[in-house]
Amino acid sequence: MSPPDEVDTAIGALVRRYGLPVGAAGALLALTEVLAYDEHAPSAVRNPRAAVDVHLADSLVALELGAVRDARAIVDVGSGAGFPGLPLAVALPDARVVLVEANARRSAFLERAAAATGSSNVSVVNARVEEWREGLGTSDLVVARALAPFPVVVEYAAPLLRPGGVLVTWRGRPDPEGERAGARAAAELGLEPAPPLRVRPYTGVEHRYLHLMSKVRETPARFPRRPGMALKRPLGATGRSG
Repeated sequence: MSPPDEVDTAIGALVRRYGLPVGAAGALLALTEVLAYDEHAPSAVRNPRAAVDVHLADSLVALELGAVRDARAIVDVGSGAGFPGLPLAVALPDARVVLVEANARRSAFLERAAAATGSSNVSVVNARVEEWREGLGTSDLVVARALAPFPVVVEYAAPLLRPGGVLVTWRGRPDPEGERAGARAAAELGLEPAPPLRVRPYTGVEHRYLHLMSKVRETPARFPRRPGMALKRPLGATGRSG
């Protein structure tokens, strides 16, 4: 494990960098401790100092986008270990943050992690995103990190966004074909992509981009498709939507 003072210093730097609210440092520290000591934490990065970079800093870098800072209804799709949703909930206490996770064990971990941070603005939905009917058309912001190919993420997100809402996805090295496929899917789903933003969430990271898409038209009523279809027949790759 890392020395506690190294972890505190790194978290303090994030608090200053993003102007986080009072109490954020303690909440973020609690999140690293849950990762370190909960045997069911669904993450390969358990060392607290490494988690500050790989999970916390990488999540909070989205605060460089005005659309993220201004969001009041946020959905983290396929939340997994809670990133980026939990750090954003700490950073934006006036926002309502929903963590959607299909796996029951991971959902249970998310409940424990949210409780550890003391964030009262977080809820966990244990469901496949295609079946979460209550979330349709309700979100200012959908975020997704390390989830699925671009067209699949776009299809998951589009029905959840209200008109004017925004999808933000985290990506590594540029993938021109994947981006083109995502743009084709976006056009069918009512979203419009912006140029990717290169970010440097922590020292040493070489390839990190945030991809933003805005909802400019209503998503056709045939979406969401039934569970599994986005992966089985991705829109941007096949041009088929049935």
